[in-house]
Amino acid sequence: MSDDETKTKVSDGEAAEGEVLSDESLATIGDTETSGSEDAVIPTHLGSTKYVHAAFFVVGLVAAFVFGRVLEGIWNALAAWPPAVRAVPQLLLFGEDERPFYTMVAGFAAGLIVIVQLFRNPGVRKWSDDVAVELSKVVWPSRETVTNGTIVVVVASALATVYVGLLDRLWGFVTTLVYGA
Repeated sequence: MSDDETKTKVSDGEAAEGEVLSDESLATIGDTETSGSEDAVIPTHLGSTKYVHAAFFVVGLVAAFVFGRVLEGIWNALAAWPPAVRAVPQLLLFGEDERPFYTMVAGFAAGLIVIVQLFRNPGVRKWSDDVAVELSKVVWPSRETVTNGTIVVVVASALATVYVGLLDRLWGFVTTLVYGA
């Protein structure tokens, strides 16, 4: 097997079972680095998988925030409803300014449970792995390309703003001439 085939198989995660890959072929991949010894291969980053893990983390934070706010709304609504307060007087145990802390803690716990369950779900896990594979195929633009594109957009937006502003002034002037002040 050639070095190029080995690099492709390792980077795509398709090395055959039992196939031994040399440290040189592992070191040529952007995701690993050798530390000097023959056997040591230290991963330096997760590649595109880190973006998928970051997405799970962000979804967890959003879920925690939403759960916390919903719980706070429910608690406040129940605390303002006299039959609920008579049935459960503990609703008024904490003041309205203390409730957000406790509901956010409960929301954080609920969000954590949801994310762990999603992460452990084989279907979601396969989907996230597929997303990571697709992300690894993306060719990201260079810094120069992004900078040039940004400059073009900013200049075009400024020119369009000036053009529309001048047209507005012109039509305002014409309208004033035709209809009077």
